[in-house]
Parts: sequence; C-alpha cells; structure tokens
Amino acid sequence: MTMLKIALCQMPVKANKQENLKQAAIMLQDAAARGAQLAVLPEMFNCPYDIHCFRDYAEKIPSGETTKHLVSLARAHGLFLVGGSIPELSGELLYNTSVVFNPQGEIIARHRKAHLFDVRVKNGIEFTESSVLSPGNAATLFETPWGKIGLEICYDIRFPELTRRMAKDGARLVIVPAAFNMTTGPAHWELLFRSRALDNQIFMIAASPARDPQASYVAYGHSLAVNPWGDVLAQLDERPGILMVELDLTQVEEVREALPIRKQRRKDLY
Repeated sequence: MTMLKIALCQMPVKANKQENLKQAAIMLQDAAARGAQLAVLPEMFNCPYDIHCFRDYAEKIPSGETTKHLVSLARAHGLFLVGGSIPELSGELLYNTSVVFNPQGEIIARHRKAHLFDVRVKNGIEFTESSVLSPGNAATLFETPWGKIGLEICYDIRFPELTRRMAKDGARLVIVPAAFNMTTGPAHWELLFRSRALDNQIFMIAASPARDPQASYVAYGHSLAVNPWGDVLAQLDERPGILMVELDLTQVEEVREALPIRKQRRKDLY
C-alpha cells in the first residue's frame, strides 16, 4: 500500500479529563467518517501541559482509563491510532508516553519521550520537564500495511540523530505529537519539521493541541504535514480542527532517486 490518508486532530485541551476524552472521541469519529486510515492526537491531550498537573492526571498503561478509551475508539472506527501522549505512571516514575493502536484496538507500540523539555529562553519560555518526568530510552517504530512508521514526542525532533536512526531503520514517515509554545513555535516549528523531512527524505507530520490563550502553557497549534522534498503539504492555524492529508509514500523513493544523498554519505569522514 502506498497511499495513506491521515487525520491530525488539533483538539482543545481542558482541565477536565472527561471533557478531553469526549473531545477526542468526537474528533476521531469525524476523522473516520472523512476516510482516515490513521489518526493522530496531540501531546498531553488528556491534561493541561503543565508540570504541576502531570502526576494528578497520570495513569498506568494499559490499565488506565485513557488507554482503555483509545482501545475502544480505535476498534470502533477501524483506525490505526497514535494516541497523542499522556502522563504515564510506572511504579513511582512518570513518563510522557505515546501509545499506538491498530484497528483491532491492540497496542502495537509505546514511546516514552526520550528528550525532556528543560529550557530557559531569555524573554521567553521556562520549563523543566525533568523535575517531574523521567526520560524514555528507546527509538520507536511500528509496522503497518504502509511500512514502518517512526514515533517521536515534541522535543525529540530537535535531536536529528533520532530521526536519522528511524529513517535508516526503514521509516518513510515519522509522526510527532507535539506542543510547541508561542516562543519556540513561530521560530522553529515549521523549520524543524521541514529540516528533518529534507535531511532524511521522509514524510514528517505533527499534531498539536489547539491554542488556548488562557492556559498556563500556550500551545502554538499549526499541526502540519511535510513531504520528503521539504514542502509543507498542509497546515492548520491555531484553532481547533482536523487536518486531513493523503500521503503518497512512493514519493520517498522518487526523491531519493533524484537526490541520492543516502548513497553519497561519506562514512569515511563522518
């Protein structure tokens, strides 16, 4: 299979977990009705993106309420589903974790955010995920009828070695639930996704929460899809919505034949 129809669900995230789960259900039903084969929810879609909230909203996987909810939704709509991410409780540790489901509702992958968002930007954002979260220690790919797909979470995209490894391991598409903010988003959002797509000659897609100016952490929005040539195929603005995009995965091979940089790498130099 070479054509893949994806729905990126840029949903509003509220303080009430039940409202968030209900909104995810509404969007996934809409995505399925519009012909999506794979759907993606945003980073931390079931709770505010706030380090003071993560432990209170955390759940075990797969026994937690959110995971069970996503199992039923993937199965009901016959979707491959990248369940954004949620705060995962494992023993006493917390992780920022994304779970992937097949159309039968089975868990086929789990990615724990490997690079934690610890930043202090002058006159901008200050955030320290490591004060409450632990990092994952694995690169994550999963098998689908369209081939291997890679999975990252937000800050992971800033580390090109991770995406390069996934591309070398066969991923033609990397999916990134992400919540950039109003400092990093305008500066780096599109640039990073176009760069990773161009460097590796793969598709890159991202699902963000919708923007809430009243939130403690204001998301940039702008969920998008980028092709292996580095072109932005489609992008939302900051408002809630579903971005439907159809990927022709044969473009990966076409671009790699036109610009055979993978074959031209100088392994004797680097």
